[in-house]
Amino acid sequence: METKIINGRQIRDEVLTEVKVRVAKLPFVPVFCDVLVGDDPASAQYVRMKAKTAESVGIQFHPAHFPATITTEELIVEIKKINTIPNICGLIVQLPIPVHLDKDAIMSAIDPRLDVDCLGERASQLFYAGNPDIGYPTALSCMALLDSVCSDLLNKNIIVIGQGELVGKPVTHLLRSRALSVSTITRSTDAQLKMDLMKHADVIISATGQGQFITGDMIQEGAIIIDAGTSEGNAGIVGDVNAESVLGIAQALSPVPGGVGPMTVATLLMNVCKVAEGCVSSLTK
Repeated sequence: METKIINGRQIRDEVLTEVKVRVAKLPFVPVFCDVLVGDDPASAQYVRMKAKTAESVGIQFHPAHFPATITTEELIVEIKKINTIPNICGLIVQLPIPVHLDKDAIMSAIDPRLDVDCLGERASQLFYAGNPDIGYPTALSCMALLDSVCSDLLNKNIIVIGQGELVGKPVTHLLRSRALSVSTITRSTDAQLKMDLMKHADVIISATGQGQFITGDMIQEGAIIIDAGTSEGNAGIVGDVNAESVLGIAQALSPVPGGVGPMTVATLLMNVCKVAEGCVSSLTK
């Protein structure tokens, strides 16, 4: 069996093309802000990349960089100011933030209508209540990659490994909202049950950050694997899957890098676009 390597960059480009077309039809230029706290080089680079991508599809990027010494109270004041910027249609805070800051309080200071990462309490509640428009970008990206290689998930044995806030839990919700049967694996799952579930899974979505722990002998032939895990390996960034060992066994695999990662920024900007379109819709009613 030849394993299909899912091209996340190609799907990302398709999504960004759609975003650009939809943004061009808006009667205003939407604004997106990614708040950066401190001077972590990796975070700063990621923010610059999101800014460049936003501008490439017609979304204005609003820079907001604060020192690592800022207090929770001071940052909340700044976020509330950004909430009121004209035409703001998306506001997120780049993670991680300095440990002395109250992450939950800061995320919840974001206007839920602008919370395109869904990390604030109210935005998260709306997502799990069935908000059809805005969702967790990485979880939505996993679904987009899965849909690109499997049009019919009914009667498939699906497992999600990990139940983290950003990927595992929301992607499980998205799957179940389609009336699909999903089993989950967490750290507390019995070792034998874990192996049995993986060996009989038609679809595996993994987001644990345990570098290359999934190997070819752990999966059944023809499985589809969406790898949303990232960790540092000897050769750089690696996923949860030992890609070389599953080639010829898996039907399809999203690689790391080049799979879920590239899609996430595109999905984030699609969320911004949807917020902007919602603003137009509310004005015309």
